[in-house]
Amino acid sequence: MMLRLPIYMDNQATTRTDPRVVEAMLPYFTEHFGNAASVHVFGHRASEAVDEARAQIATLIHAEPKEIIFTSGATESNNLAIKGVASMYRRQGDHIITTQVEHRAVLDPCRRLERDGFRVTYLPVDGFGQVSPQQLADAITPQTILVSVMLANNEVGSLQPVAEIGAICREKQVLLHTDATQAVGKIPVDVEALGADLLSLSAHKMYGPKGVGALYVRRRVRIDPILNGGGHERGLRSGTLAVPNIVGFGIACELCARQMTEEANGCRQMRDRLRHGLLEELDDCSLNGHPEQRLPGNLNLSFAHAQGEALLMALKNVAVSSGSACTSASVEPSYVLRAMGVSDDLAHSSIRFGLGRFNTMAEVDYVIEEVTRVVRHLRAISPSFHLTSSPRMSAVIPGGEPFFPQEN
Repeated sequence: MMLRLPIYMDNQATTRTDPRVVEAMLPYFTEHFGNAASVHVFGHRASEAVDEARAQIATLIHAEPKEIIFTSGATESNNLAIKGVASMYRRQGDHIITTQVEHRAVLDPCRRLERDGFRVTYLPVDGFGQVSPQQLADAITPQTILVSVMLANNEVGSLQPVAEIGAICREKQVLLHTDATQAVGKIPVDVEALGADLLSLSAHKMYGPKGVGALYVRRRVRIDPILNGGGHERGLRSGTLAVPNIVGFGIACELCARQMTEEANGCRQMRDRLRHGLLEELDDCSLNGHPEQRLPGNLNLSFAHAQGEALLMALKNVAVSSGSACTSASVEPSYVLRAMGVSDDLAHSSIRFGLGRFNTMAEVDYVIEEVTRVVRHLRAISPSFHLTSSPRMSAVIPGGEPFFPQEN
């Protein structure tokens, strides 16, 4: 069977919209084009479709439909959660806790709040990229109003102990927000089991359309809106709802719920084959992130003496990334890897492979061959490779001193 090139393995950045999702969306661009806020029959049809999608999303994360607020994506959801809580609860306290390895959609709102007088604690992580629940508990003060810890890291795929953190926050009566954008649809997510008060998710990470996301807000939690207008979404997010995208989001969630176990097993098998294949073929190749407690389709590897950017350019028929899509324009080494104690040289040589629903084992075998060929070529022309005769590196990089990225 002939492979179709190029091969896409960057599913942490975005996923292909499933054809079944597109099919469900199309009528809402044409015959069912009404505004969901309108009172006539066209508006009612759109409103019913939105309600159905809200229920589909709520079912996937074990929430109630009225706890789902539609947004334009996870960036807006994170901003609404963090800034909304900060504004609503400022009289109770001015302290927020997060980690050094959060997505910029969490770190940047926290920095903005610091300029507005809030105090933010950025917790370090270990060599696997995981935060210590005990350190988090010790960081909570009477002035702490919010903890924000991602469920799964977008770069290295490591899972955080959010359920344990949720229990701590519940005991301390502190609100917990988790950016679950990379996790929802790929692993089971239960807001009750996690103890989450707010949870962010986005459709385009789970085979839905770009431009739509959601924020789960537990019923007892009050937040201030960051957008004011027509009072849509219980007054928490004003703006005309993107009905076709919302319909697609709902269908994407339904499909993920239906095939999550089988899909996760398939991605895990492809990931492990890719990992073992590359580690067998190449010396000085190391895994970033936890070897087991990670997303099924995420693989982040460092190839010593082979610059990541050069690797990306040379892999003409393989679409992968050198880190987070939102920071890929930066020439600085990944702040996530540096927080984990990875050296700048190895951070610069890291590649993130994102396996997903539409990948195959045949593609994995092709990628093993191509990456091996390109890495060997880059090392052959690398002065540092010839000056170094180190023994084979460990499969996991140990932790080091924490690092927090400076503002651009």
